[in-house]
Amino acid sequence: MLTLHRAAFVLPDPADPTAPSIADGAVVVRGELVEAVGPYGELAAGYPGARVRDWGAAVLAPGLRNPYGHWLLERAYHPDPREEVGVEPVADGLAGSTDEARCGASARRGLQRMLGYGVTAVAGPFERASVRTAVARSGVVGLPGSAVSSAVASAVSSGGVDGGPEGSGPQDGGARPLDPLAVLPFAEAVYGRVAVGGRADFAVFATAGVAGDGSAQPVAGGCLATVLGGRLVYRRR
Repeated sequence: MLTLHRAAFVLPDPADPTAPSIADGAVVVRGELVEAVGPYGELAAGYPGARVRDWGAAVLAPGLRNPYGHWLLERAYHPDPREEVGVEPVADGLAGSTDEARCGASARRGLQRMLGYGVTAVAGPFERASVRTAVARSGVVGLPGSAVSSAVASAVSSGGVDGGPEGSGPQDGGARPLDPLAVLPFAEAVYGRVAVGGRADFAVFATAGVAGDGSAQPVAGGCLATVLGGRLVYRRR
C-alpha cells in the first residue's frame, strides 16, 4: 500500500546544514521503504491513488536517537499503569533484578513511551536477553553503546539533566530523559535520513513557528506521530 505523508515542512536530513528543507512537502511510503520525497503537489499528482496522511502545520523529519537506552531500559523501571504509581521511569528500579520477565515487560513499556517522543533508535549496550528481545520486536533500531555527544555532556554538567552520561557508575541514580530533544539540539538528535530507498523511519513534530529564514524546528515534547518501517506506531490523541 502507498501512503503519502504531508507536512508543512519536510526535513530529509537535518544533520546536514546544507540539506534543503521542503515547504509543503511530502514523503511517499511503499511497504517499509521510502518511495519518494518532494513537494506535496508533485507527489500528489504522481501518486493519485496513495492514501494521504496530512499532518498540517508540522515538521516531518528523521526519527530521534535516544543515547540513554542502557539506563532507561536496563536500570530504570517503567511502571505498569495498573500499578497506579505514575508513568515516570523509576530510577534504578531494576538494579540487581534477576526477574527477566519483569525486566522485559518494563522495557516494552519504556520503548512504547519513547515512540511518543519520536524515537526510532536507541543506544545500548543491552546486556539482558529480555531487553534485547524487546528492542528487536519493537522495530526501534538498537545501536551499540557509544560516547554521549558533547552537547549531552554539557547539558548534564550544567544541571540540565540529572546524572552523568551513559555508562556512569552504579552510584549515579539520576534520571535520563525519554525525549532526546530535552538534551540534544535537533540536528544532533536525529538518526539517519529520510531518503528514497531507505527504511521509512521518521517522526512528525509540532513546531514553535517559522524563523525569519523560513526554517522550522520541532519543539521538545512535541511529537505528533512516529513511523517505523512504514507503520504508524504512534499518533498523539
